[in-house]
Amino acid sequence: TESFRGLSHISADLSDTAWSAEMALSYLREHADGKWLLHLGFFRPHPPFIAPDPYHSLYDPDEIPGPTRAARWQDEAKQHPLLANALENLPMADFVPGVDGPVRDLPEKQVRAVRAAYFGLLSEIDHQLGRVFSYLEDEGLWDDTLIVFTSDHGEHLGDHHLFGKLTYFDESFRVPLIIRAPGDEADGTRGDVVDEFSEAIDVMPTVLEWMGAGIPRTCDGASLMPFVTNTGDTTVRDAAHFEYDFRDTATTSIASDLGLNNDQANFCAIRGSRYKYVHFAALSPLLFDVVEDPHEFHNLAEDGEAIEAVLGCTQAMLSWRLAFAERTLTGYRASRDGLIEMS
Repeated sequence: TESFRGLSHISADLSDTAWSAEMALSYLREHADGKWLLHLGFFRPHPPFIAPDPYHSLYDPDEIPGPTRAARWQDEAKQHPLLANALENLPMADFVPGVDGPVRDLPEKQVRAVRAAYFGLLSEIDHQLGRVFSYLEDEGLWDDTLIVFTSDHGEHLGDHHLFGKLTYFDESFRVPLIIRAPGDEADGTRGDVVDEFSEAIDVMPTVLEWMGAGIPRTCDGASLMPFVTNTGDTTVRDAAHFEYDFRDTATTSIASDLGLNNDQANFCAIRGSRYKYVHFAALSPLLFDVVEDPHEFHNLAEDGEAIEAVLGCTQAMLSWRLAFAERTLTGYRASRDGLIEMS
């Protein structure tokens, strides 16, 4: 149907993506002669997954990669109660207007159509970013501007019979990160792909270091500029960490469905190069060998042979949480004259 083909009835020049780019250009025209910082946020790709012409038809659903999932959604649901809840309750209408039924029942042909629309939305962003970049070049600002491109979360796009970001899979938390720094010091790394872990909290100190500003002691992240300039310590972290709160909201009842109170409705995960461990406050844990099982189909947490890996991941997670606890007063000491910042 046309809904699955992802055609928006709003023209590309009036889409919210085009509007965001136009507002960015308006800001730059006003501030280009001085010091400025622009946070350009695009709402897309985001449900509803419908793209304007010509982006909705850029990709052939039959030629793009299909979803990675078990043959039956019921087999996926056996892995964990949180996953089962998502598979049982997530409606397709949240992602494509007018499409009835749960996400789990969507045939692969229609999943591919939605993915094609999603890719079209990505290409629309590419085009609009190109407009902004062209302005920077035309106005002589390109060689003085640091550009950081990233996102707030991932998207399942049919993997594991899901859409959205409601689980512990890498699809929910893996996001892009592209850093383009001006200047000769970054020329040697242009186009490099860095196969190391980073986190969203690393963006702030990266920008601050490039600006020559101090990084607050209370900042949990680490600057990624050594990767950009190929100087200094390029060992930021040996794992990525993320947390998720799935307490009841005005529109969801996941905690209640699982028999939990809101304070129990959360998990914390540590994702290393070999193992990924997910610890729940009140549900069973998960362990994946992401080398042997990169798509996280096989939970090893209850496997007696994996007890050493579970213990190692649990200890590493506890150490991380202890090191990055509440830090409002970190780096200060009390004196008769009030709080004094420590060196």
